[in-house]
Amino acid sequence: MQRELYEVEKDRFDLKDSSLYHLQGTWPKDYKPEAVLDGEKLPAAISAQERVSALERFKDLDLVNGERVQMEICLPDLEGKKKLVVYAVKGEKRIRWFSVSAAQLYRKQGKPQYFIESIEVEAGEKICRVRGWAAFNSPLTIRLEDRSRKEIPCEITRLKRVDVQNRYQETEIDEKSGFFFEFHYDSVKEFYIVFEAGNVRTLRLVHLQPQKRLAEKAAVYFRKGSRYMKLHGAAALTGKVFGKVLDRKNRPVDYSKWIVKHLPDKAELAEERKTKFSRNPKFSIVIPLYKTPEKYLQQLVDSIEAQTYGNWELCLSDGSGADSPLTDYLNRLEKSDDRIRVIRNDQALQIAENTNAAMKAATGDFIVFADHDDELTPDALFQCVKALNEDPELKVLYSDEDKMSMDGHKFFQPHFKPDFNIDLLCTVNYICHLFVVKKEIVDQIGRLKKEFDGAQDYDFVFRCVEAAGREQIHHIPRILYHWRCHEDSTAENPESKMYAFDAGARAIKAHYDRLGVPVEIEKGEYLGLYRTKFLWEEKPLISIIIPNKDHIDDLKRCIDSIEEKATYRNYEYVIVENNSTEDETFAYYKELEASNPKAHVVYWDGIFNYSAINNFGAAHAKGDYLLLLNNDTEIISPDCLEQLLGYCMRPDVGAVGARLYYEDDTVQHAGVVVGFGGIAGHCFVQQKRDATGYCHRIICAQDYSAVTAACMMVKREAFDKVHGLSEEFQVAFNDIDFCLRLGKAGYLVVYNPYAELYHYESKSRGLEDTPEKVARFNREIASFEKHWPEILRDGDPYYNPNLTLESQDFSLKRI
Repeated sequence: MQRELYEVEKDRFDLKDSSLYHLQGTWPKDYKPEAVLDGEKLPAAISAQERVSALERFKDLDLVNGERVQMEICLPDLEGKKKLVVYAVKGEKRIRWFSVSAAQLYRKQGKPQYFIESIEVEAGEKICRVRGWAAFNSPLTIRLEDRSRKEIPCEITRLKRVDVQNRYQETEIDEKSGFFFEFHYDSVKEFYIVFEAGNVRTLRLVHLQPQKRLAEKAAVYFRKGSRYMKLHGAAALTGKVFGKVLDRKNRPVDYSKWIVKHLPDKAELAEERKTKFSRNPKFSIVIPLYKTPEKYLQQLVDSIEAQTYGNWELCLSDGSGADSPLTDYLNRLEKSDDRIRVIRNDQALQIAENTNAAMKAATGDFIVFADHDDELTPDALFQCVKALNEDPELKVLYSDEDKMSMDGHKFFQPHFKPDFNIDLLCTVNYICHLFVVKKEIVDQIGRLKKEFDGAQDYDFVFRCVEAAGREQIHHIPRILYHWRCHEDSTAENPESKMYAFDAGARAIKAHYDRLGVPVEIEKGEYLGLYRTKFLWEEKPLISIIIPNKDHIDDLKRCIDSIEEKATYRNYEYVIVENNSTEDETFAYYKELEASNPKAHVVYWDGIFNYSAINNFGAAHAKGDYLLLLNNDTEIISPDCLEQLLGYCMRPDVGAVGARLYYEDDTVQHAGVVVGFGGIAGHCFVQQKRDATGYCHRIICAQDYSAVTAACMMVKREAFDKVHGLSEEFQVAFNDIDFCLRLGKAGYLVVYNPYAELYHYESKSRGLEDTPEKVARFNREIASFEKHWPEILRDGDPYYNPNLTLESQDFSLKRI
């Protein structure tokens, strides 16, 4: 059982006002802070975050069962002072929360702040690499000194760190707060990193001797282990250690803590109730009932009556039949609130007919769908009306959701969704709940179709989004819906509703039929996932463009894999030779062209520019579809080309990317998210080959803002429309910039996990390991930021803002 442990987890001085000392940590409920410096009480203020369940908030808004706090202490002159102690006080009870010597505070006050993220020491080569960040309220210089304070020559690369800028809200810091250096040492056993601004400086001692480095690591692990044992006990600590040893990457996110941080608190709900909107649409919440347990239905009704936006009606259609067990309850309920309407049916109804009966009675401007035993968060309708006031043209809205235990007090398996993603929708019904549609759309397309019972909502969603169009579909990236789990529900036991999954496949097929796209729909690896196979009659020419400089072994393996495995045969190779120096390379070109009539070598004479080289290759290509392919790739799936071409032939698609693996069978690419690493990065990097990722996203065909050009098929018409790759991006970000321009031109960029290749990761180009390459890389970062400030500021629409940008596994953003 978890124990209570109240302690400071982070502390720092304010960079704007050095008399302010910030503390962050866990705090006992209902206690007040008391900061004491040598017996003198100091001003201390805290802001608390309530830790209560969503359902408890609905019923008792004053209930609090724990806190995490941010505290500010205003310090006087520390000269001559000895010790600061912070207490948590409640009546006569005092808990010592934090203490620190005044000398320690004095050493940090008004000084540059830093964090060392990694220190790598290669004893054999006598190389030390250090990466981290530093911040101050004026420009910082960073240099190295030996023990005698003599400067050590070393080039230190400064890097942009948006995440660090976001930490310091009180003042502006240098945008290049990150740093990296590689230090070649000889007889030096230790050195200082010096962070200096004017006459103010901070030092960090770095040990190079293995024994001292090991002792430092042991001390850190001991402190962490001691804290964990105090909080969870010795048995839990033992389990955690073994868990880390067995699988360091398998660390589950504690969603139970995350959700209480992000649900609206008492003050926020009160403000929402007072908010006045210029547009106040009426929401009709339609719910089909079938012998619903009264306690669950009452909790659903409670959650609706707790809404902070009041212009709603609840339409309950009882499809339980003539002897419905709900009759008395519904009679009482209808009398309790004139916004509640009950539709009584003489016979038992299937779910589509039952929902339609509720929809038929609806008089609102928008229809809201909910299941008979789930719950809405109290701000669900408020968030919808807020979005509709911001954009009155919206016709379809949907939100994020999670699952809820039977008693309504445990929340788990959150589904944080992307903005509208038609190809993900054709793979899985990711929209699900909460779903809201304008009534005029319903009047246009009709209600639910009983022939899709089990997946009637899936079919209905397809018809709604088709009628609304992409620009009038809005995703609210907040948990607004709790899906209660029953043993017989698809939420926990999908095998109990096999008919629903068969109906789902038919719903997808019906969608494509309405669009005139020939497809075959298969079930995916898991129930509820689907795979689309396109049945195009045309077999167009694919031009496979492969830039190459020497590394003939790589190129030969790439081409051989296509020749030996690919089942699609209408293609040509355009090999773009760029500045090779080895005689064997040119001998191979002659042999290849002589033996394979599909292969053509063209010669690029300029300096290396990936964009220009591919554009040059495209100019020599004859195909209507271009496959940009790195020479260090190898196809795995024989139908790889068909998989890419199937999506690319769709009129709305501009480019298609593949699932790529490193040589060790871990994921190298499964789509790109703009924002990873401060600019952009690949999804699910280094996940195991058989991993499926967050909400199975690794194995779902879906739209992304970008895919890597290590393997990217592009429609020739789209390539020409956006004028190819931008030659401003010589090496980095050219594919991402290209994909973003395709998106701006109205095309979709699709990731297809069923096109699989190995990618041996840029062996021929090398790393950013020289000052010139680093400078070029930084220039390309600046160019990308100049061209795409909106997506960097607002976030990638195909990624959820509640998920972290610090890692690429779609884990939750830190609390």
